[in-house]
Amino acid sequence: MNPDVLIVGGSYAGIAAALILARARRPVTVIDAGSPRNRFASHSHGVLGLDGISGAELLKNARQQLLDYPTVRWLNAEAVQATLRTEGVEVRTADGQVLTARKLLLATGIADQLPDLPGLAERWGSTVLHCPYCHGYEVGGGSIGLLGGHPMSAGKAPLFADWGNVTFFSQGLPISEEELAAMRQRGVQVEPTPVVGVHGEQPTWLEVELADGRRVAQRALFVPAMQQMATPLVQQLGCALVESPLGVLAEVDMMKQTSVPNVYAAGDATTVGNITLAMAEGVRAGIGMHHALVAEDSLPR
Repeated sequence: MNPDVLIVGGSYAGIAAALILARARRPVTVIDAGSPRNRFASHSHGVLGLDGISGAELLKNARQQLLDYPTVRWLNAEAVQATLRTEGVEVRTADGQVLTARKLLLATGIADQLPDLPGLAERWGSTVLHCPYCHGYEVGGGSIGLLGGHPMSAGKAPLFADWGNVTFFSQGLPISEEELAAMRQRGVQVEPTPVVGVHGEQPTWLEVELADGRRVAQRALFVPAMQQMATPLVQQLGCALVESPLGVLAEVDMMKQTSVPNVYAAGDATTVGNITLAMAEGVRAGIGMHHALVAEDSLPR
């Protein structure tokens, strides 16, 4: 039997949406490739009631609870193609499976694009980070770096001073007098010499290498990670995109409906957020799809 809803992406937004639909006794299939965005981080912080839990454990528990509902099917596969049908959507997986449903939720997330500097990718999620609200408390209290290069970087530098002694590596970014005054007020040091790489094998600190040969020890280096869609499905379906400060997001309404009929989106693909916000987005999408299904079921035949 075809499900009412296909959900591509079995991370926080996808599972949250599936749970809402399962509790409404709707058949739902989750297609998951097993690559959540936060897989590079060892722990997840700032999650109410679960502060410090590992992301893998959190998702494992959530999936086990979801699968207790009899209308849920979980498919370990990679969705590679999505197309519209007369009465819904069709999704094809990399291993050749074809699934159809009345509604589709894209909870596929985004892929972080790091600055092109040696050493960043290897330390991503440990000493190279992007979100102070997710990781700042754990690395704070000492010397922390903030890598410039993004137009918003200088304006955010004073914010980081609550987590440590901040060095702002400007990377040639122009700094306004107002921004510079705010940094001075908050004790932020500005380093104009370009960063050319990062080094260090320790799990709790790294060295930032500058163009003049100096190396500056830091507890962590926060970097601006640009975002792109993690899968091509959004573009394949023709969903409208909107610009964000860090890349593009899928455009959705209050109920997480995209510009394409029967296609919804939620999670990091629609908002610059974290685990809690992704789960909230998934709940909203689940409710939105259920309302739409009931409205269709109520039409005279």
